[in-house]
Amino acid sequence: MEFSRAAIAAGLIALAWTAPARAQDTKIFQFALQNGMQVVVVPDHRAPIVTQMLWYRVGSVDDPPGLSGMAHFFEHMMFRGTASVPNDQFAQTVARNGGEDNAFTTHDFTCFYEQIAKDRLKLVMGLDADRMVNLDLSDPNVTTERAVVLEERRMRIDNDPQALMREQMDAALHLSHPYGRPVIGWPEEIRHIGRQEARDFYLHHYAPNNAILVVAGDVTAEEVRADAEAAYEKVPARALVPRAEFAQPPRLGETRLMVARPDVKVPVFNRLYRVVSYTGAKPGRAEALEVLAQLMGGDATSTFYRELVVKRRLASDAGASYEGYARDAGEFSVYAVPRPGVRLDVLEQAVDAVIKSYTIAPPGAADLERAKTQLVADATYQRDSQYSLASAYGQALVIGLTADDVEEWPQRIRAVTGETVQQAAVQDLLKREAVTSILTPAPAQHP
Repeated sequence: MEFSRAAIAAGLIALAWTAPARAQDTKIFQFALQNGMQVVVVPDHRAPIVTQMLWYRVGSVDDPPGLSGMAHFFEHMMFRGTASVPNDQFAQTVARNGGEDNAFTTHDFTCFYEQIAKDRLKLVMGLDADRMVNLDLSDPNVTTERAVVLEERRMRIDNDPQALMREQMDAALHLSHPYGRPVIGWPEEIRHIGRQEARDFYLHHYAPNNAILVVAGDVTAEEVRADAEAAYEKVPARALVPRAEFAQPPRLGETRLMVARPDVKVPVFNRLYRVVSYTGAKPGRAEALEVLAQLMGGDATSTFYRELVVKRRLASDAGASYEGYARDAGEFSVYAVPRPGVRLDVLEQAVDAVIKSYTIAPPGAADLERAKTQLVADATYQRDSQYSLASAYGQALVIGLTADDVEEWPQRIRAVTGETVQQAAVQDLLKREAVTSILTPAPAQHP
């Protein structure tokens, strides 16, 4: 399945762009295999299970020109089988052994994972090593999976006006940067994916030297090293297509999108800012944006909710979020849904007033402390999930951060001050770096 940052913001995956937590009693281990695969081991001995995650440094930014959606398409193809494990036997084998498996794609990476009993770790390693080098890329498989992806797009994007609007906003926000392309791809370009294009993509991206293996669970580093060497080291390294470094074109002014559709049930105001990410920000700035989003619209105690929903009764819902785990630019989004009878221009003025208040003065000490406490608490609760532990390290490393960035995140959030929050609002929430959209219902058109 595909996960654009819009989907993550909508809550389709709980962990992917949330802040990683530090497991205070966990020491991680890192090493590399001879073929270049990086390995991270996160011991977690609370239950006899393991989570294996393979993070490939390939996402929709690596889609070839004219073939948007290739990375997401290939996530699907990896489940089409090999000569020794044909068709859907990969998933069936995992299920027969009491495990679960899935995958997701973003602009920056593709991740495959299995959760299973610890004594089945060798099994899933062998399955993943097999499809890394022996994938069945026959014409029937490519044709079938291409049709599946097109149907997925119809169901998840084309039939959802808010998803379509977010797609248009990303395209307008990022200009020529590939973050402006949808992870799932544009329909006409998906249709051009063929067997040869799929084979070229596979050979140049799906390689052990382009992957990070993360294993969390009831294991030791020595056990994982032995199993990984036995399963993965026999897969040879391959020549990779160098990842392009994209410049961010300057934006000269705000973009506004006004869309009216008969399938829209309620009006929605959205704004998307292009901001710095964790990988590109100076120390403390991304964390300040994280705290700003929590203060402004993170929950029912936020300023948006208090002012727009409760006090002024202009909105039925409002919020903000920061998506900063990216190789290039991050995104800061705000939204509001008007109450019946409230004009969207009035609601937008109220949203702008709240945003401006953060540029004029630092947040109050009590609000600031509450927001930081909530962020750290949420991250701490997540460490109870083995999947979350593995994801936190895998996602950070695959975009170029370090294990220290994962482990020190709570302390960095606690170090955010009211002044740095105000500075982030002044520096990053710029109209020229934003796309504002108004989505409204329209009368149905009859032939």
